[in-house]
Amino acid sequence: MKLSTRALGVHFLTATGAVFAMLALLAAAQGAWGTIYLWLVVAFVVDGIDGPLARKYDVQQNAPQFDGVLLDLIIDYLTYVFIPAFALFWSGLLPGWMAWAAIGIITFASALYFSYTAMKTEDKSFLGFPGCWNMAVLVIFVLAPPAWVILGLSLILSVAMFLPWKFIHPVRTARWRAVSLPVALIWTALAAWAAWAEFILPAWADWTLLGTSVYLTLAGIAQQLLPRRG
Repeated sequence: MKLSTRALGVHFLTATGAVFAMLALLAAAQGAWGTIYLWLVVAFVVDGIDGPLARKYDVQQNAPQFDGVLLDLIIDYLTYVFIPAFALFWSGLLPGWMAWAAIGIITFASALYFSYTAMKTEDKSFLGFPGCWNMAVLVIFVLAPPAWVILGLSLILSVAMFLPWKFIHPVRTARWRAVSLPVALIWTALAAWAAWAEFILPAWADWTLLGTSVYLTLAGIAQQLLPRRG
């Protein structure tokens, strides 16, 4: 198979995320909360695979007729922001004005962040919270905290998008990758289980999901506070 054909196939793989986003949206419209996240987890896995493949087959050089970065951002906004925000609003976890405020904050701040030119750092991490609302909202669905906690978390994470805090990419950030990548895989497995089980997990799984989420959220900040020696 020609290298150009393989590179083009990577673009096609990335574009399947739009299909999974539509399937998730249809599930959300029907109130099938677990099904929403099954599709979003599939999209999450595709997003984790297509990046390494794009670099392996150098899609910019070998399939330049499509802008892979733009395509990825479009898919990510749908699956990381828009669908999770819709699910949060429609779920009833937030009453009245709180629901409207949360989706307004999330979608507005995320739209700005996804066009933020300083999004990436030299070590392949993200500068600011990278708009991973698919992950945040899944944890909210599992733990079902009080409405004021959900709204407060939405505000805090939205502000954190534009603060000089690092957030790791578990695949591309080399530092601590031996820990970060397994943690991300555990999180993904628990997310799929939670979606399959309609967000009812044993207590140990709840705590593990929360713990892995905290690690993935704070590891980059910890790296800033603990710079490399030498």
